[in-house]
Amino acid sequence: MKLNELKNTVPRPNKKRVGRGDGSGHGRTAGRGEKGAGARTGHSRRPYFEGGQIPLIRRLPKRGFKNPNHIEFVVVNLSVLDANFQDGDKIDRVALQEKGLIGKSLQPLKILANGDLTKKFTIVADKFSAAAKAKIEEKGGSCQEAAAEAPAEEKKD
Repeated sequence: MKLNELKNTVPRPNKKRVGRGDGSGHGRTAGRGEKGAGARTGHSRRPYFEGGQIPLIRRLPKRGFKNPNHIEFVVVNLSVLDANFQDGDKIDRVALQEKGLIGKSLQPLKILANGDLTKKFTIVADKFSAAAKAKIEEKGGSCQEAAAEAPAEEKKD
């Protein structure tokens, strides 16, 4: 076998060869049309440019606002905890990550009351819904807020 006998086994379309004479179909202007900025080397249109008409983003009205103080939580329901943990387990962010129930995001963790609880848990989270807290404590479990669990840093003067 020689190098010139090698063939590619994956079928691929032939490369478009521009500027190779009128017989190729891509000669003379090389598929760029006639004169203008688009025919010049180095020209690129900015994204979403609509040929000078008012762009879509400016044609649509502004709606609502983004609250800068809004906090988004990673939420976990009681039904998920009941299905994935044993009676008496301590559940915190690390335990939930090990089971693959939450990702490694930095958002605070909140426990919600969706589903029934049949086991007793010690749960450490940033927030609890009132109904979730009631269900956990009804089964003899305990709710600990994560911010309260971490030791406060002392200032050194």
